[in-house]
Parts: sequence; structure tokens; C-alpha cells
Amino acid sequence: MSSDLSLNIDIKEPRWDQGTFMGRAKHFFTVTDPRNVFLSSEVLEDSRRIVENYRVGIVSPGLTEDELWRAKYVYDSAFHPDTGEKMILVGRMSAQVPMNMTITGCMLTFYRSTPAVVFWQWVNQSFNAVVNYTNRSGDAPMTVKELKYGIPVTDEDGKRLGESTSAAQQAIVQVIVSRIGMAVPAMAIPPVIMNALEKRAFLKRYPVFNAPIQVGLVGFCSMKVSSLEAELQAQIQERSPHTAVVYFNKGL
Repeated sequence: MSSDLSLNIDIKEPRWDQGTFMGRAKHFFTVTDPRNVFLSSEVLEDSRRIVENYRVGIVSPGLTEDELWRAKYVYDSAFHPDTGEKMILVGRMSAQVPMNMTITGCMLTFYRSTPAVVFWQWVNQSFNAVVNYTNRSGDAPMTVKELKYGIPVTDEDGKRLGESTSAAQQAIVQVIVSRIGMAVPAMAIPPVIMNALEKRAFLKRYPVFNAPIQVGLVGFCSMKVSSLEAELQAQIQERSPHTAVVYFNKGL
């Protein structure tokens, strides 16, 4: 295929239908693919060039649709969606599975002494801080300022419609719930399984497998316009009367 690749492919949206479970699964498996951690700077920059050129109507000679989507997901895995900056390696979504598996597995394994608990909690919270900083909103950190003045809301095409304090409040609640919820399966399920395994002869005979099994077990935003402030509703009605739902970046 030559440079006749269509310019009508919307690479701002996921490749697969997000209205189906399989579409969402394929999208997030691709976004969090750990193999992207090992991509060289040259590959990342080449993907950036392909994506940025395509956005302005320039198609690289011989580029296929599959190659375009591959470049889009490589770009998304390494560059901040708002600022375009290359993200810190361990803070990227592609690093989440191996990093969280390792840290959570170690937290569940080394808990018998206070120094070990303190050390692994420090590692865990340091990692969380890096992830939060790396994936922060491109407009500003989520602070009192955002609660007072609001965060940007957009229509489904990404067009900025204004700032909403209601969206900021909802974003913070979603972050709190999601952060707690993400840790529940990894911190609650493995101990139950390990407690059952430790009663069997296998782990008593081969205790060295305790840590690897723990690590292995660990592996396994929109808002209605009617919910926004009256002033912003009026502003959206004037600028985009057909918009019923707005979107915002809740951050991490």
C-alpha cells in the first residue's frame, strides 16, 4: 500500500468499538502492553512523527492502516495526551502491570519485620507518586484552585466548552474510589489463595516458590450537561446546543 492511505481514520479515538466488552478489552490490553516499555527512543520518535504528520494530513510513503494504528498506540503509551511530553518510563501505562505485580508481590511476601514493611510501603508510595505526576492533567494539578474555578469539560469531539467545579468534585470522588478499588483484588485475593496453598505439602517442601506465586497471582469520564452549573449549562447551550454529555480528564 502506498501513500494513498485514507486521511479519514480517526486516530483520536480507540481502534475498536468501545461500546462492546471485547472492544474495550483490546483497547486497554494494547494501551497497557508491557512490551512497549522496551521500545527504543528511535521507535518512539518515529511513532510520534507518523502520528503528528497524519494529524496534519501528511501520510508517510508506504504507510498501512495497521502501521498507523500501531504507531498511534506506541505514541499513546509513551507521550502525555495533553502536553505531548515523553513520560517517565515507570510512570507509563505500559509499565503498570510489571511494576505493580512486583511491588504488590513483595509487599505481600516481606511483611514479617517492621523495616521490611516500611521499605516496601515507601517503594509503593514513591511509585504511586511517580505515576500520579507522570499522568497528571495537562492543564494543572488537581488542587484547591480546580475545586474553586473548575476543570475543563469538552464535547465528544474534544472541543473545550468551559470549566466546571461540579466536574472537578466528581473527578476527585472517582479518583478516590478507583484508587482504592484497584488495590482490593491484588491485596485481598492472593492472601486467601496463599493461605490455602501454605497448608498443602507443596509449599512446605518448596517455600522458595512463595514469592513468585504471590507476584504471579497479582498479575492475574463522562457527565451530563444537566449536572453542571447553571452558568456553564447556559454557555454550552449557546455554543453547542446539541451537546448532552461532556467529558473531563479526572487524572489519577
